[in-house]
Amino acid sequence: MYIGELSLQNFRNYNYLNLVLHPGINVFVGDNAQGKTNILEAIYLCATARSHRTNKEREVIKWDQDDAHIKMKIQKKYVEDTIDFHIDNRGKGVAVNRIPIKRLGDLLGVLNVVMFSPEDLKMVKRSPGERRRFIDIELSQLDRVYYDALGKFHKVLKQRNNLLKKFDNINDASNVLEVWDLQMIEYGSIVINKRQDFINELQEIAQEIHYNISGGKEKLEIVYEPSVTTKQYQERLTANHQKDIFRRSTSIGPHRDDMAFLINDMDVRTYGSQGQQRTVVLSIKLAQLRMIQGILGEQPVLLLDDVLSELDYHRQQFLFTHTKDIQTLITCTGIEEGVWNKQNIGKLFKVNKGVVS
Repeated sequence: MYIGELSLQNFRNYNYLNLVLHPGINVFVGDNAQGKTNILEAIYLCATARSHRTNKEREVIKWDQDDAHIKMKIQKKYVEDTIDFHIDNRGKGVAVNRIPIKRLGDLLGVLNVVMFSPEDLKMVKRSPGERRRFIDIELSQLDRVYYDALGKFHKVLKQRNNLLKKFDNINDASNVLEVWDLQMIEYGSIVINKRQDFINELQEIAQEIHYNISGGKEKLEIVYEPSVTTKQYQERLTANHQKDIFRRSTSIGPHRDDMAFLINDMDVRTYGSQGQQRTVVLSIKLAQLRMIQGILGEQPVLLLDDVLSELDYHRQQFLFTHTKDIQTLITCTGIEEGVWNKQNIGKLFKVNKGVVS
């Protein structure tokens, strides 16, 4: 799988841009704040229906315009797909192969990407919400059942929380809450089980990769930390009714989950060095690539946003050794000859103030 052509109109700092991309390595070089990351953001938006930089997609519209457009052609083993993505102040709209899709979830899987950005290097030490977001985005690309269950769970969660604000004691709320509890358990259990399976598989692959990067010195474990198990879900949800009424929010469930990263049994979130954190994230990203290929039978597109400067020479070499057959789009402020002389660069683009040459 690779992107053959990408067009942007009124997207971020681009009036109009049309790129023909190489199926191998594409490098975008330029100073900061010239528009390099905007190109990767547009691709990520078409793959996941969301930006990796903002929760308000209308912010991607060029400041003096009313709407923005992204169009791309994706070459797969046997077919070519096109994605047309439109954003305006009212929301988002997408057409796949010129057919409008009713749900943005139907976009998932048309284009599969793995993105590695400086923000990912901080994922290990950020809040549990950031780690849940990582799981949700990556797993939704691979599993439509998960995507649907997650959406329904959050809808029920919102309705239950609204209901909790209307009651003052357990006697008034108990019977009504039980109805919502059943729905939360139904969808939440699917989310919990699929997260557990996903993290188990990710851990198995990432552990091998991390072992090799560290020269056999470190054993990586990725541990799922659910707020509640599926067996305990109903009992604990009922037991927490009064607590939830007092707090006006639901205290347990997948929306409270987390995951831990352990190196030789040490929690990297708290005690890991910068180098260990970088290696954990690099191992996870490379494991994602392998997982997607194993599930879909096709390589995803790899997006590397200004991360090479964060990785030492050894990690850079390891990264490119494992991605040599994958379409890769890289942004950077310069090229280090020691690494790049060994790479087969398909195209080199220079980016300056929204102009790509």
